[in-house]
Amino acid sequence: MTQISAFIRDLRSAIMFITILPAGKGNEFSATGMIRFFPVVGMILGALLVVFDLVASLFWTAPVVALMDVLFLVAVTGAFHLDGLGDAADGLFSHRSRERALEIMKDSRTGMMGLVAIFCMLSLKVAGIYAVKTACPPFSTLLILFLVPALSRAGMLFGIRFLNYGRKNTGTGHDLFEKTLPLKDFASLILLVVLAFLLGVKGVVLLLVFGITVFLLLGFYKIKMGCITGDMLGAMTEVTEAVLFLTAGATLL
Repeated sequence: MTQISAFIRDLRSAIMFITILPAGKGNEFSATGMIRFFPVVGMILGALLVVFDLVASLFWTAPVVALMDVLFLVAVTGAFHLDGLGDAADGLFSHRSRERALEIMKDSRTGMMGLVAIFCMLSLKVAGIYAVKTACPPFSTLLILFLVPALSRAGMLFGIRFLNYGRKNTGTGHDLFEKTLPLKDFASLILLVVLAFLLGVKGVVLLLVFGITVFLLLGFYKIKMGCITGDMLGAMTEVTEAVLFLTAGATLL
């Protein structure tokens, strides 16, 4: 397989895995190869969100558009990460043993803790986007809408790199952990860092908060479970996205 063919296959795999966007024809799927494209898919989602926000803003006021932006992200990802958030919350906050918590996460039914977590994250994202749209100039607003989905999905790379998978030969994320993620697969983060600097101080703070959030979440996973799962990766994406939108909308920055 040529490098171009492998590039297209891996990008298609990433798009198919974490979105419902059309990715062309073909049955080839690369679980480990697609990981490096998670931030790129996040950029695609961010670009689509920018277009959607611009169009929606022609018809509705900022509060309505903020809600619609969040619902748009839910729709184009097929609520994939939200499902992981709900399952992870049910397991992590069940006050059960590690093994029992993993079993709870595997249950397709969403419990009360999962519903609360989903409601809270969606609410925080709506509030964050509304704050961005009212506190930031137009260019900064659009750049933030582009960057946050990309950074949020970039966070998954750190979870895959630095924590062991918690299930044996099963689970949605099992294939992502077949081998250690090489550092070169983090290359797309360089572009995100460069773009963040265009926001000035706000961009620097956004990157710092991103790093702190990922570090704290992985630390919590390490202490609580000693591992990570696909559901916990999804929860990580949702929490990071909510925190970054809130940070970007802070009036002090």
